[in-house]
Amino acid sequence: MMKNSLNISTWSIVTPIFAWLVLGLSQLHFNLGAIESLLMAASLIGAVLAGVHHAESIAHKLGEPFGTLVLATAITIIEVGLILSLMLTGGPETAALARDTVFAAVMIILTGIVGLCLLIGGMLYKEQVFKLHGANVSLSTLAAIVVLTLILPNYTLTTAGPVYSSSQLAFIALVSLTLYGTFVFVQVVRHRNYFLDAIDSDAEHAILNTPSADSKHTLISTALLLISLSAVVLLAKSLAPTIESFVVLIHAPHQLVGVIIASVVLLPEGLAAVRAARKNMFQTSLNLALGSALATIGLTIPAVAIFSLLTGWTLTLGIDMKSTVLLLLALFVNAISLATGRTNVLQGVILLVIFGVYLFTTVIP
Repeated sequence: MMKNSLNISTWSIVTPIFAWLVLGLSQLHFNLGAIESLLMAASLIGAVLAGVHHAESIAHKLGEPFGTLVLATAITIIEVGLILSLMLTGGPETAALARDTVFAAVMIILTGIVGLCLLIGGMLYKEQVFKLHGANVSLSTLAAIVVLTLILPNYTLTTAGPVYSSSQLAFIALVSLTLYGTFVFVQVVRHRNYFLDAIDSDAEHAILNTPSADSKHTLISTALLLISLSAVVLLAKSLAPTIESFVVLIHAPHQLVGVIIASVVLLPEGLAAVRAARKNMFQTSLNLALGSALATIGLTIPAVAIFSLLTGWTLTLGIDMKSTVLLLLALFVNAISLATGRTNVLQGVILLVIFGVYLFTTVIP
């Protein structure tokens, strides 16, 4: 890959600039039909990849597990920006968008990304090892936040339906931030050793395969990261009508919009987790996957809760019974699969089957 004198990949500079050019052309109202939508979609994916690439460069300077924390935060900023942009565009009718996107992200991570990492690692190495304490901390925190934000709203009595009252919503937002903040403290300060690779003590320097960056390189990567994230948010807002029209065209439930958004946002981190599994660094794969799930739900829900309280829009959080069953099944199978500190190919197959069922029942409920 071509690089400049600062050792920054040229594509990671060109891609966000191209994304902004596409955004500028879209504002001129040229009617290019499907070509315009394809260009914007390609620019969106490219900006996501460039943004996470620069987050990786910054993360490499910090080391592990700080690196995966930076990646998870970057992904979450992208997702929050996408959700809020679409909510502003769609108005109060998008009350369930945050729920659908967060639920989709958690299911994609728990069953799709973790399942694929288990499958690939099992096929290449038969067994992979990881720190049991780190997995337990991540899963227990994730289970608590998931139940409190996506399941409990269905059973509260102050308001009818899958929603919290204003006071309940504010309290749950605070609880989510507290749980996620405590997890981050444990991950990077109190028990950092729980999240270091069990095989290679230098894993934190090997995952991203990016050269060590000096201060100037880091500053430039930070600026390019912000440029990329801004392009992602604006492109997603422009593509919102196209995404919704596509879902209507195939006669799929509106929840598919959330799945599409989550898939785009999680693609780069999913690829990074799979790369780590192929290098026999399953602990790093878990850090990326579970850390991203925790950041997604632990930060997105408070952000949209604040947005809801400020605008007065109703925020639908509770998932239906079918989704509840699949979510609890995914959490249960993950807890069982990661209970021994060793992995095998069967665990990956089981999770991927659940992922397939989730996708199928989303399109054909």
